[in-house]
Amino acid sequence: MPVATTFEEFRRDALARGCDEALVREWPTAKVVAEHTHPFSARALVVRGEMWLRIGSEQARHLRAGDTFEVEGAQPHDERYGAEGATLWVARTH
Repeated sequence: MPVATTFEEFRRDALARGCDEALVREWPTAKVVAEHTHPFSARALVVRGEMWLRIGSEQARHLRAGDTFEVEGAQPHDERYGAEGATLWVARTH
């Protein structure tokens, strides 16, 4: 996934690739999101802060500003956010 420099660029690129929507997600300091699934696939770019993402039984990945990730629909995953929280730009495909 190419790294966009503005949210509008990220959104345009996501919609051009067939995603249904793009949004900004803000996560608070030290937030933990237990294992869950979504009814959509997500492609995301960390734009501020840091997080740890575990997909299925994989080892958690440490992601910082500039890193990207993808989670398929119905794929179990959990998230943990760092001391600054985090901001993500997320493109969803339902």
